Amino acid sequence: MNVQIIARNSRGDALQDIPLQTVEGSDFFTQDIFDGLANGEADIAVHSLKDMSSEHFFGSNKFAVVDRDDTRDVAIFNQNIEKKITNGHTIVIGTCSPRREEMAIGFLRKALPQLNENFSIQTKAIRGNVDTRLRKLESGEYDGIILATAGLNRLLNSQEDVITIKKLLKDKKLMLLPLIECVPAPCQGAIVAEANPLNKRAVEILHAVNDNELMNACMQEKQMAKQYGVGCLQQFGVTSISYGDKQIVYAAGKDSEGRIFSNWTGLPDLNITGKSFFSTTDFMGSFFQYEYSEESVTINEPVVYIANYKAAEGKDIIDQLQAKRVWAAGTKTWLELAKKGIWVEGSADAFGLEFLETPWEMPLVNISKENIAVVTNKQSANLWQLKGWRTYGTYSTIEKYLPAVEEQVKQADIIFWTSYRQYEQYKTVLKKHAVHVCPYGETVQQLRAAGINPVVFPNIKAFQQWKQTSIH
Repeated sequence: MNVQIIARNSRGDALQDIPLQTVEGSDFFTQDIFDGLANGEADIAVHSLKDMSSEHFFGSNKFAVVDRDDTRDVAIFNQNIEKKITNGHTIVIGTCSPRREEMAIGFLRKALPQLNENFSIQTKAIRGNVDTRLRKLESGEYDGIILATAGLNRLLNSQEDVITIKKLLKDKKLMLLPLIECVPAPCQGAIVAEANPLNKRAVEILHAVNDNELMNACMQEKQMAKQYGVGCLQQFGVTSISYGDKQIVYAAGKDSEGRIFSNWTGLPDLNITGKSFFSTTDFMGSFFQYEYSEESVTINEPVVYIANYKAAEGKDIIDQLQAKRVWAAGTKTWLELAKKGIWVEGSADAFGLEFLETPWEMPLVNISKENIAVVTNKQSANLWQLKGWRTYGTYSTIEKYLPAVEEQVKQADIIFWTSYRQYEQYKTVLKKHAVHVCPYGETVQQLRAAGINPVVFPNIKAFQQWKQTSIH
């Protein structure tokens, strides 16, 4: 077939000087293209699905979701950001998204290096295309801006735009915002095509190019979002997260009534009726004590993955990390590193290191495995080395036994482990048919290697929410 591409500006493109949440209506970036399709100017229309209202998506037209890039947001800062924090200045962040203001700004206040407790963050409206916003950042009008990672990746993959975008990103400092604390907009990163159902040839083409897995995920996200509010005033996010061979949908933020919520769908169906349940999360600090040696560690790689914030103790290690590109296992580790004045680029959201392998390959991040060092405890270092990672152990974990913990483990029918080492400590006193539960990541791999088939939650935070609503 012959393909002719018709570029069309939208009302959203025209309204450059005002935040769209202050304008009545929706589909600001898609309505003009809907109209062109309805008028017969084109056979197929193509949109960013994030910009399309649920009313239209679940309407009479036929749709195909053809592609999806990384769903996260990214905060981009000028090189002098740490100096401004040290001096206690107000950091100006450019965004026009109520969702980003609600979720990302509060997170950034804790996640930026805590070099001075007196610095503050304020938001300032910003509009325009990606390159326009990056130029406004470059000019010093803003100290940082928040963008969708997907748009930057696509521009960096474009022969037409890559040189400009790379130049604008040069010397900038990035933070890939976590999925759980800064939940992306519904269907962020997804590209959708649509056609009139009477145009049989166009519908046939959409059917051929549709990605069923992406379509199902996007439909779930749009349907869940409808429960909490619509339009440009959304202060919540909804996203699909894949872990192993499973996928869940997570939504969090403030709904249209101002109520704070957090909702996971697709969590394990775990029956606890009449059973004794033990969770190691209720006894954190009761399993190990930590010992640091005087032996110095020199990290040779430019990128460092910190498996636990306890691995970053001592001036020597902290000084080294301040000169590296640092990534964290989860938010807890990220925020503890920030307290030490360390810039963290992103985290694995407590899904395990493998969860970062795809983001690291993105054009925006561009990190290769041979440049990464894993910093962890000495007992875990050998396991990481067996998987082919360059590894440094900076401390030892020494088991400690508490009679009260052992007694509860003995009585438990169902046990949630946050690490395999906990299971190793108490496996001799377990009930023969105890059900084992754990978060996804290294723990589940080690339990399976030991012949156990555990019930798996996406991460500890998902388990904690399930526990709060399921166990009294």
